[in-house]
Amino acid sequence: MLDPDYVLFAQVVAAGSLSAAARTLGISPAMASKRLARLEARLGVRLIQRTTRRLAVTDAGERFHADVVAILRDIAAAEARVAGGRDEPAGVLRVSAPTSFGRLHIAPRLHDFLRAAPGVRLELLLDDANVDLVAARIDVAVRIARDIPPSLVAHRLGDSPRLLCAAPAYLAEHGTPRTPRELSGHRLLAADGQSPWQLVNGRRRLAIEVQSHVRTNSSEIVRELALSGVGIALRSRWDVGEALAAGRLVPVLPDWEGPRDLAIHALHPRAPTVPAAVTAFIAFLRRTLDPAPWSVAAMA
Repeated sequence: MLDPDYVLFAQVVAAGSLSAAARTLGISPAMASKRLARLEARLGVRLIQRTTRRLAVTDAGERFHADVVAILRDIAAAEARVAGGRDEPAGVLRVSAPTSFGRLHIAPRLHDFLRAAPGVRLELLLDDANVDLVAARIDVAVRIARDIPPSLVAHRLGDSPRLLCAAPAYLAEHGTPRTPRELSGHRLLAADGQSPWQLVNGRRRLAIEVQSHVRTNSSEIVRELALSGVGIALRSRWDVGEALAAGRLVPVLPDWEGPRDLAIHALHPRAPTVPAAVTAFIAFLRRTLDPAPWSVAAMA
């Protein structure tokens, strides 16, 4: 039987705090702290350094965490195989996705997956950061990227074409740029980490440094700022397709776009066996997103 204190330790590392881990496990922060101290005393090593502001995993804690996570993943896979009986999807399935993509394109369709896989207990975590799948115990991650780490298995789900766009009201007030050089005289909008903009026009390529008119860590905020007429944004068509169709946003410099090597992927850690719930969820994503109205083929 797996020691429940191991589960607690893994949850503390994944959550980044004792209080968050305690909430997830349904215990008090004081009890979580007591159990973690008990585990450290039994092992004879310090796993986590505690300060008033943060937790830091020690070198010994890092090594122990890697072993614990591997054990938990193996147990989850074994439980899924046993519970499934005939390889039916079952057990806890932790899914990570970008905030806006998850809200717009995954959450509204989840009832179809849950109806088809009633034995799955789904946990959907929305975050714009590229979370560590192993450390956070993520089974499937939807990620919009061009490069995939070799430690992960990638299933390409679709295209993610991007274009420059702005609200008609912004362009009426500030004018429409006619060349990429003129962008420097406009209010540009980008979330943290989204500069420089990479733009292509046939074989021509440009990198545009962006000092966002409003600083934010949220891509959803960038979209809302563009819709309200604050400035020009480089957005994925899956994010602004409806606004473009309704005329609430219009393309800017339509001959220039983001490189088309960016794609939507479903990722999972490499493992000898893949749980049926993971396979079923990736198949669900394929049905949901193919063919997508924002795909390159649909735009042709």
